[in-house]
Amino acid sequence: MIAPDSRGFSLERGFFLAFLIIVSLVFAWLIAPFFGAIVWAVVAAIVFAPLTDWLTATLGGRRNFATVLTLLVILLAVILPTVLLGGALLQQAAGLYAKIKSGKIDFDLVFFQIEGRLPNWVQQQLAGYGLTDFAAVRARIADGAVKSFDSLAARAFSLGQSVFGLLATLGIMLYLCFFLLRDGRTIVAKVEHAIPLLPEYRRALLDKFAAVVRATIKGSMVVAVLQGLIGGLIVWGLGIGGALLWGVLMGAFSLLPAIGTGIVWVPMALYLLATGAIWQGIALALCGFFIISSVDNVVKPILVGRDTQMPDYVVLISTFGGLELFGFNGLVVGPVIAAMFIATWEIFSRSRDAHRGIGTR
Repeated sequence: MIAPDSRGFSLERGFFLAFLIIVSLVFAWLIAPFFGAIVWAVVAAIVFAPLTDWLTATLGGRRNFATVLTLLVILLAVILPTVLLGGALLQQAAGLYAKIKSGKIDFDLVFFQIEGRLPNWVQQQLAGYGLTDFAAVRARIADGAVKSFDSLAARAFSLGQSVFGLLATLGIMLYLCFFLLRDGRTIVAKVEHAIPLLPEYRRALLDKFAAVVRATIKGSMVVAVLQGLIGGLIVWGLGIGGALLWGVLMGAFSLLPAIGTGIVWVPMALYLLATGAIWQGIALALCGFFIISSVDNVVKPILVGRDTQMPDYVVLISTFGGLELFGFNGLVVGPVIAAMFIATWEIFSRSRDAHRGIGTR
């Protein structure tokens, strides 16, 4: 009688592999509605695992209690401020929208002021490029602003209607995060054992995954919060309205490599200069260049170090791709997929070179 393990590929084994793939795909489809909750639970578990370990050691090995304390830290230091900020931001955006609708913010008047203050040589350059139809430009930007705020209002209303779903997602995230923090090492060991790769390959991929998640949160999210906070305080200090809105926009755009906060403060500074607020425009330009933008260059290397070692253009493309496919979750998912792609090909390349070296001896 032939032993089952010595017959190679059998019908039973093939059927089981097919069944395994089908069950895995169906399970992925089942949990797809909570994809965001799962992603952020994993992210929170990876980022706050050192805190849980430290609390466990401090509390004499009481892992459950340490995990609960960690969840309280996440709730009070991350989730609650985010919810409060979101509510204040919606209020400020709604006020700005009301001013546009009522005519208190007149785009035609703003453009007339800018057009009248442009030097002659600038107007001549614009004429040379066929960009002298200011009326059409005014109409397009005004229409675009109104449509953008209409879309924002619709999203805010939709968010208000789905508060229960948001709370359910948040509850699932915290619930899953508890087990990932408490039993993370056991879960990782089981996942590592189940991956059909050589041990060194499995470890390299899992280490890369954890490093990219930590680098994305520390190097992107933390820097975004700092740049948004500093930018908002500078705008508020200069007496410009909507400081919270502008600060949040700076923080959001700072998440995009090669774009950054300049896409917000540069047009603002030019607008201030063009409308006669000379000292505010100069101050915003100087603060934007020397303070806001320098945060990314100073803080990110300290927080991240050489964790990702991915080129900026890869980070940019993967971030945009992640946002397009996965929404806000793509800020983490995009770079992680790119890192896994690079790591997998590096492993394959090293493996191929090793086999070639063995074959030439």
